[in-house]
Amino acid sequence: MADAVPRLRFLGHSTVLLELDELRIVTDPVLVDRLGPLHRHAGDAAGPLKGVAIDLVLISHGHHDHLHLPSLRRLEGRPRIVVPAGLGHLLAPVCDDVVEIAPGQRLVVGRLVVEAIRARHHGGRGPLGPTSEALGYRVAGRSRVYFAGDTDLFPEMSDLAGQVDAALLPVWGWGPRLGSGHLDPDRAAEAVARIRPRVAVPIHWGTFYPFALARLWPHPLGDPPRAFAREVARVAPETEVRILEPGEVTELPRA
Repeated sequence: MADAVPRLRFLGHSTVLLELDELRIVTDPVLVDRLGPLHRHAGDAAGPLKGVAIDLVLISHGHHDHLHLPSLRRLEGRPRIVVPAGLGHLLAPVCDDVVEIAPGQRLVVGRLVVEAIRARHHGGRGPLGPTSEALGYRVAGRSRVYFAGDTDLFPEMSDLAGQVDAALLPVWGWGPRLGSGHLDPDRAAEAVARIRPRVAVPIHWGTFYPFALARLWPHPLGDPPRAFAREVARVAPETEVRILEPGEVTELPRA
């Protein structure tokens, strides 16, 4: 991979495979077809990872659709897992190479610098698990990638301007309504206007959906990324939006 072009593969929900500077990084891996009452309606997240040795896992917060222990057990290789401070002990049954991190802290992995960015979202492990702050991550190497995790707008987003080549931004959730602490298409476009990345990739849309509601709504949650692209074209036309279906790959712009 020494001369490989930096790239990402969207695997659905908030799960993305980054290939950057000879490392393979996975964000918030959820590799199952069912998560409680939610069913996967798009793609196979586990298939593209078969035979792929993962080097690093970035966990944004403690919610079960982002920190999913059975999915972490399915990853191949011996990855280091980075989690928000306070959640590390949850990973003890899965991995012995766990790093807790807090907003503003940095971690050097190979030739990459991983920086924890605060997020505006309730990040604890409900209903009775530990409390913790939600995080995003900026991964800087040949390309500089911001993975937002789950978040709403927050003032420090503007500090990322000029520091991000590709932004992975949530644009919805898993139901017909969006709770607090999330970005909808318009607010995600406002995040793009603040961050000013060269490329924006919408994530956290259209993958999981309650099975019974999907019968009433046969094409669940396919509109948010397109609404996001339209709004970005209006408020931040210098940014290119790339809508990826689960499994699709795109090259990352270089820093």
